[in-house]
Amino acid sequence: MPTPGRTPAPALALNQVTHAYRTDGPPVLERIDLTVAQGEFLCVLGASGSGKSTLLSLFGGLEHPSSGTVSLPSPRPALMFQEHALFPWLTAGGNVELALRFGGSPKADREAEARRLLALVRLPDAYDRPVHELSGGMRQRVALARALAQGSRVLLMDEPFAALDTITRDVLHEVLLGIWEARGLTVVFVTHQVPEAVRLATRVVLLSSRPGRIAHSWRAGEAGADSTAITARLREEIRRHAPAH
Repeated sequence: MPTPGRTPAPALALNQVTHAYRTDGPPVLERIDLTVAQGEFLCVLGASGSGKSTLLSLFGGLEHPSSGTVSLPSPRPALMFQEHALFPWLTAGGNVELALRFGGSPKADREAEARRLLALVRLPDAYDRPVHELSGGMRQRVALARALAQGSRVLLMDEPFAALDTITRDVLHEVLLGIWEARGLTVVFVTHQVPEAVRLATRVVLLSSRPGRIAHSWRAGEAGADSTAITARLREEIRRHAPAH
């Protein structure tokens, strides 16, 4: 429990972070200050090349910044990507159990926990089903269960529903929001879809391009935090950084 009168430590933080993939190359991100509170659902928007995925990789400890500092929790955040990256030779339950095994879960407990996590993502009967028999939306739900099996309170998601149809995406939005609320998770969710960000987020951050900087931030429910206003600002950033002809 947090100490009364004291602000809880942030779940994640970037402090004056600049990152380039080559020492002589241009920065992908420049002078980023971004703090993510515990229990926050942060959506990150930006045009292609704005550094959204790079930012997520820094938060996940997959990349180290060229300068600045990154504050990460322990255990490190769990990651989920657009590609489900499930092992096709395993069942849905086997994929989740593998994450539990790597996390140190006792063998005797893994099946029950995998079944519980699959039920949590609304796949109560999928434990024994081969991955290749599952639809795209079902595979992404297995991938979500596998991410949750890693035991982190922080979940990083890189456009995980981009390849899905609208109806399936809506279902997964409901599943994700239910799990976030029930478990008190911190979520950082990268997307290029403004309506998705507005629906999910407690805060939306927009990155500029070339290099990526924090261009604007909106809190859910505040004036201007709607799809129309955010789309207009995104288009403005794209025009601002478009190459001249």
